[in-house]
Amino acid sequence: MKPIEIRRREPSPTESLGATVHPVLKRVYAARGVERADDLDLSLERLLPVGSLAGVEAAAELLAAQRAGGRVLVVGDFDADGATASALVVRALRGMGFAHVDFLVPDRFRFGYGLSAEIVALAAERRPTLIVTVDNGISSLEGVAAARAAGIEVLVTDHHLPAAALPRASVIVNPNLGDSGFASPALAGVGVAFYVVAALARRLGDVGFRVADLLDLVALGTVADVVPLDRNNRILVEQGLRRIRAGRCVPGIRALLDAAGRRLARVTAADLGFAVGPRLNAAGRLTDMSVGIACLLTDDPAVAADLAGQLSRLNEERRDIEQRMQAEAIDMAVRACAQAEGSEALGLTLFDPTWHQGVVGLVAGRVKERLHRPVVAFARGDGGLLRGSARSIAGVHVRDVLDSIAARHPDLLKKFGGHAMAAGMTLAEGALEQFRQAFAAEVAARVDASALRGVILSDGELSPGELCLATAQALRAGGPWGQGFPEPVFDGVFRVEQCRVVGERHLKLSLTPRGAGGGAPVGAIAFGHLDRTGPDAVPRPATEVRVAYRLETDDYGGPERAQLNVLHLGLAAPDGARG
Repeated sequence: MKPIEIRRREPSPTESLGATVHPVLKRVYAARGVERADDLDLSLERLLPVGSLAGVEAAAELLAAQRAGGRVLVVGDFDADGATASALVVRALRGMGFAHVDFLVPDRFRFGYGLSAEIVALAAERRPTLIVTVDNGISSLEGVAAARAAGIEVLVTDHHLPAAALPRASVIVNPNLGDSGFASPALAGVGVAFYVVAALARRLGDVGFRVADLLDLVALGTVADVVPLDRNNRILVEQGLRRIRAGRCVPGIRALLDAAGRRLARVTAADLGFAVGPRLNAAGRLTDMSVGIACLLTDDPAVAADLAGQLSRLNEERRDIEQRMQAEAIDMAVRACAQAEGSEALGLTLFDPTWHQGVVGLVAGRVKERLHRPVVAFARGDGGLLRGSARSIAGVHVRDVLDSIAARHPDLLKKFGGHAMAAGMTLAEGALEQFRQAFAAEVAARVDASALRGVILSDGELSPGELCLATAQALRAGGPWGQGFPEPVFDGVFRVEQCRVVGERHLKLSLTPRGAGGGAPVGAIAFGHLDRTGPDAVPRPATEVRVAYRLETDDYGGPERAQLNVLHLGLAAPDGARG
């Protein structure tokens, strides 16, 4: 396993961002391409116009025709993006006076992903006149055809990359269609749904419903789906966070934050991504996402609290399953790398017959982070099939990898789809070895072995005077941070004053910055450090270490103070070199 390398970002030239922006934030923004003070304006007026997303006007017309007597059925995906999008459309249509609105989410273990013909048969029992897909549908050629054959119109709203052929839906709204021209193709599924219902609200006129009140759901789904936070998505997330902090969110989001021990008034995008999103996703991974959607739809705080409790218990179960599978997968991957020859270890394919198919994506992600290479993890499905989930690294577009495999081996993949960094697929269990070889070969054609090393991008070093609460508060307020607009990371050399293991896997430290003046000790926490390094990597007092960290606020057990959230900790080189 190659060592972690710390590289520093290069700030771009900028105009003045104004005297009110913290100096450290100015440096951080410059490294993320923020050039003018105007770029920091995240007001709703700066959102890309609703009508600029191709298809939304036709979608609004199709929906408006169903308002009086139609029966609308929303079919969502079984992740947090799909759950929030489902809840958003159901809430919006009911709020605009639609007479009959319901939702259906596929059981991933019985039906798999998307609007399949089997799901259409199940949906038909509810006699819908219109099916609206959210966060899926762009690859559902057979399902859409089955619906149209049954006399059911279909509105596809999706953000996934389309294949060569499109479904013959009544209307398709997808910012990633070739002729879309929309300036924010990074919209999540819930973002696409928001644009559709906003167009509908504009078409219907004054119906006593404010679409902007749904932005709490948009923020949650956008962050949880880890789509790039371009400016448009940052506006959606920031506006949603403002509503959540003000207490103007659905009871389900409030209950999920309460269950996670997060305070409403101080919620950040990271809280949505690491506390709320996993609780929602746990339902789709282990059982049925219907409980998650129900939590987001209820207006009764007591019911929301009960459902949030169920989701928290499912998340604990998911965590236990994931930890076991992760340990097995990492051991399997390390052995595979040691035994492989040449390019065979550049792309890893892992399978164990006992693995849970709802958790393999998380496990693939953990192994990818540990070994810094694309990984596919498979679990057993029904009928002799394997269901796999891939996670990739920068520079390897994993959906393109699967596309090439499908072209070279036409009968190998039963189904596949996804993004640059994540994808899913189905194949026959007997084809696993053929896929393993094909995947390794396709990855090897796209990346050199020397590039497969962990890299942490740093915003540089903070002076002892900047390692303080005021800086941490400014960084927290400077978001929203996320994919494509990453939370600031800094690095530096510190002297270990104290270090102890907490919770069997984490390190709690007191560190003093090295250099002239030194500065006061600052507290630090290294979550999961022993998972990454082993029990022998606990630094002793007086040791000098190089640390990559986020500067955060912490008020656990006392007043608010600055704390380093350690991402990487290693012995400092004598000359202070990074890496």
